[in-house]
Amino acid sequence: MVWCCLFVHRQRKRKQSTQDEDAVSLCSLDASEPSNKRVKPLSRVTSLANLIPPVKATPLKRFSQTLQRSISFRSDSRPDILAPRPWSRNAAPASTKRRDSKLWSETFDVCVNQMLTSKEIKRQEAIFELSQGEEDLIEDLKLAKKAYHDPMLKLSIMTEQELNQIFGTLDSLIPLHEDLLSQLREVRKTDGSTEHVGPILVGWLPCLSSYDSYCSNQVAAKALLDHKKQDHRVQDFLQRCLESPFSRKLDLWNFLDIPRSRLVKYPLLLREILRHTPNDNPDQQHLEEAINIIQGIVAEINTKTGESECRYYKERLIYLEEGQKDSLIDSSRVLCCHGELKNSRGVKLHVFLFQEVLVITRPVTHNEQLCYQLYRQPIPVKDLLLDDLQDGEVRLGGSIRGAFTNNERIKNFFRVSFRNGSQSQSHSLQASDTFNKQQWLNCIRQAKETAVCAEGPQEPAPLPTPLGGEAKPEQMDQSGSESDCSMDTSEVSLDCERMEQTDSCSSSSKQIESNV
Repeated sequence: MVWCCLFVHRQRKRKQSTQDEDAVSLCSLDASEPSNKRVKPLSRVTSLANLIPPVKATPLKRFSQTLQRSISFRSDSRPDILAPRPWSRNAAPASTKRRDSKLWSETFDVCVNQMLTSKEIKRQEAIFELSQGEEDLIEDLKLAKKAYHDPMLKLSIMTEQELNQIFGTLDSLIPLHEDLLSQLREVRKTDGSTEHVGPILVGWLPCLSSYDSYCSNQVAAKALLDHKKQDHRVQDFLQRCLESPFSRKLDLWNFLDIPRSRLVKYPLLLREILRHTPNDNPDQQHLEEAINIIQGIVAEINTKTGESECRYYKERLIYLEEGQKDSLIDSSRVLCCHGELKNSRGVKLHVFLFQEVLVITRPVTHNEQLCYQLYRQPIPVKDLLLDDLQDGEVRLGGSIRGAFTNNERIKNFFRVSFRNGSQSQSHSLQASDTFNKQQWLNCIRQAKETAVCAEGPQEPAPLPTPLGGEAKPEQMDQSGSESDCSMDTSEVSLDCERMEQTDSCSSSSKQIESNV
């Protein structure tokens, strides 16, 4: 009996202790309950915000608006979570220095503008644009030297020889344009108007012939700059300059290319001034003479720059064998166009269209320089066959996977082929887009017409026709050799021998022709 009472007493104590523990646990839940209760209504508020009828906006705007609503509701309940931290790295970017465009009518007295005709105001605007462009150009050239050239030389980021190669004769261009700007400012009246600029331009424009050496050096300068960007010190310095306000989000090459873009803009500026100049104005004759001068200078510099570019790339061609060397490459002085194309297997090729020969290469690195290794035998332009392929006509890789490939990969193809006896080539090349493809087609056709006209009229030689019928483009692309573009010519030569043997017998020749 005593044992039973003790057992019941212990059971009661255990139940009481369990209830106390449950009470403690419930109290702990009650203490943390308010934090949970804040979250649940928050999701409801966000869902209610999503139920607001959308306005007519792009999906990106709708997403940003929804995101802003949710952030605003959360910030009301927990403002300390999204408070900016002073040590955070995500600081506000530096304000970019922008160059605002200026108008003559906004810069000078408005009362003077009311006394002039609409045509005269437009003429003054064109003259002021010429003067303002010179001022901006001088500022950019000085900035390129002060912010890029001098610091990199002082910090030994590049050697003096490398900087001289990249910047070229940039220093000599600054006083040249300062001279024109000072002359334009001297003839400007106190009210801001300018009567005559033609005589100044006729006397100053021949000085632009000094652009010859600067523009001819740009190909080598761009290649060296791209190579030096692989150095982390150079890349870090250029990136810091790009993020600085003074750069206006322009990199070093944009500053180095400003003189060339300014040079080709002069004819447009002078034509605009001439268009708003009255016929009885003495400036008209001088402006026409100035336009002829600048057009001749631009054409001459363009020719010399093209020859320099052609010479630069010819020096970087790598021949795997002596048979790949062609006299047409050595004699070429003009590089019509060049760029990256892909074959039907997706291999990146760099194609050069010289004046009389087409060269297909692979980009390689040789002695820490980008060079171009010949991929196949050079193709003479006069014997080149060009085919504009429709989208989807080429099979990728010459295998079944081409049937299941994305349609984007089978667009913008064209074919260049060459047949000369036992030698034969066929290359299906893919451009990056429709515009690039059309540019290649136009350049090749123009080069072919020029080569045929230079050679003179000749009787077209009959092409050997294989007995098996005309070769399909897919069959040429599915060759089992290393190149996906070379065509097997064993059957063609065998058929030609059979046709020659049957020339003596007229009946046999007729039978062969009927089979063909």
